[in-house]
Amino acid sequence: MRLCVAEAAAVTLFAAWLILVDARFVVEKSSITVLSPHKMRTKRDGAIGNFGLPDYGGFIVGSVVYPAKGSHGCKVFDGDKPFKLQSYRPTIVLLDRGECYFALKVWHAQLAGAAAVLVTDSIDESLITMDSPEESSDADGYIEKIMIPSALIEKSFGDSLKEALNNKDEVLLRIDWRESVPHPDNRVEYEFWTNSNDECGARCDEQMNFVKNFKGHAQILERGGYTLFTPHYITWFCPPPFILSSQCKSQCINHGRYCAPDPEKDFGEGYEGKDVVYENLRQLCVHRVANESNRSWVWWDYVTDFHVRCSMKEKRYSKDCAEEVMKSLDLPMEKIKKCMGDPEADVENEVLKNEQQVQIGRGSRGDITILPTLVLNNVQYRGKLERTAVLKAVCSGFKETTEPSVCLSGDVETNECLERNGGCWEDKKANITACKDTFRGRVCECPVVNGVQYKGDGYTTCEAFGPARCSINNGGCWSETKNGVTFSACSDSKANGCQCPVGFTGDGYKCEDIDECKERSVCQCDGCSCKDTWGGYDCKCKGNLLYIKEQDVCIERSGSRFGRFLAFVVIAVVVGASLAGYVFYKYRLRSYMDSEIMAIMSQYMPLDQQNNVVHAEAQPLRQEDTA
Repeated sequence: MRLCVAEAAAVTLFAAWLILVDARFVVEKSSITVLSPHKMRTKRDGAIGNFGLPDYGGFIVGSVVYPAKGSHGCKVFDGDKPFKLQSYRPTIVLLDRGECYFALKVWHAQLAGAAAVLVTDSIDESLITMDSPEESSDADGYIEKIMIPSALIEKSFGDSLKEALNNKDEVLLRIDWRESVPHPDNRVEYEFWTNSNDECGARCDEQMNFVKNFKGHAQILERGGYTLFTPHYITWFCPPPFILSSQCKSQCINHGRYCAPDPEKDFGEGYEGKDVVYENLRQLCVHRVANESNRSWVWWDYVTDFHVRCSMKEKRYSKDCAEEVMKSLDLPMEKIKKCMGDPEADVENEVLKNEQQVQIGRGSRGDITILPTLVLNNVQYRGKLERTAVLKAVCSGFKETTEPSVCLSGDVETNECLERNGGCWEDKKANITACKDTFRGRVCECPVVNGVQYKGDGYTTCEAFGPARCSINNGGCWSETKNGVTFSACSDSKANGCQCPVGFTGDGYKCEDIDECKERSVCQCDGCSCKDTWGGYDCKCKGNLLYIKEQDVCIERSGSRFGRFLAFVVIAVVVGASLAGYVFYKYRLRSYMDSEIMAIMSQYMPLDQQNNVVHAEAQPLRQEDTA
């Protein structure tokens, strides 16, 4: 009876949450393209199943098989791998909806050799998400063993596939997950909606195993600035008429504003829902406070250690145990306590109120209604929370060529550049390629090597461009050395292109020596002898004549003596003129200085002639005084 009361209380809380948010669930889809038969070529959507391993960032091409017997897939198929076709293509099994769980259908198809499963709807309706049952009663736990992708398709699409197969046509499909996660830039933003409760069955075990297994990847990505991670926790509220009830008091904090179901679904024993809410709040504050000091990745350490050291199963799920974990991780407990606030106060809690708000879907992301839920670039992840599968989904959220190295390991993706260079341009001599491996496949893009930009289509041509291009494999141009002499068709003075140097002919990528003597284009003076050399020629004049290459003529060697004499005379005249000019300059300068000195002295030291005039003027005055 107590179990029924607890379940009823949980239902009341969930119903209150549904009323609050007017829940909107978004179906995440993959693209399905019919490749054959040609008359059916079309592109349709499939709702990705929330179990198994969708190939995020990749695709699968396979032949469709519809079982003649047991088309619902609710029983094990007869035979040993009956869906394993003789062709090299994978098998995509088409099954009908109904009679058993979606996950059980996929499990039976996997056992029979299927590479993927499409479940066709039984009625005409919008696509829904195939989910696994909350709790499996099967002893072997088949849900965790499903490793293939699956999708639900519309009834009309399924009927057309069946009709084609009935007509003995080979139906070839491509299921594509490359665009299932948006990939706008070089950073992936993702959220993980979880719960600190470890007594909620298979789902709780799944989320905690994921946190422990994915922690290493998550911290590498976060430390490198490749991702922005935010943890979230679902909370409900207690309807006002029930706030004072014992159920709400045991499951909620802050007077019924933030609640969680009883962990054991039994109010009479064990932990209470409010214990879970309070620990959820603590984990949120651990992330907030750690993020303020640029240590956001510590959340993964705290949650993992708390689960190991403070498990409900071992009766250590408590505030004291949590504080021991925080202390061991050197987390500022006072800041975290301040962030958490007072759980008994009749006020809003800023942190938990924000959680209730962001729980409501916005834009392309639907409401969070399933725990655990992973959201990548505002799109909900579908499938098993398995380390490699989630890493592939995260990696599919990076823009091409911006993925961190962890996304390009052999365990996560196939390097398409290793086979035939991905069909891209390649300079084997210089070991330069236009093939760039990305998570969603290769791209052919002319590279930048040592500051030198290559330009071209990336598939058939890439040409070095700009300064210093000749320093890398001679810019792709012809170059050859003989007898210590090197000629090149690459010039640093030109931004691009190759041109054979003087003395050679060709397109610049291949140059051949010109035999100037044979072509009689040089050394045509009377009596001259011509000898071809690599990249040039030698021309000798007859007698004592001197060959002038620029004019292709021969001149008298004696003319050189007269030239030297003439040069000496010219130099002597120039030197003599220079000396005469210097002497004349010194004379004029001395005369100018003397005249300046005399002018200055005349102002301060009067001459004798000037004094005599003054005395003559003063004489009559003395005579008058005598009389």
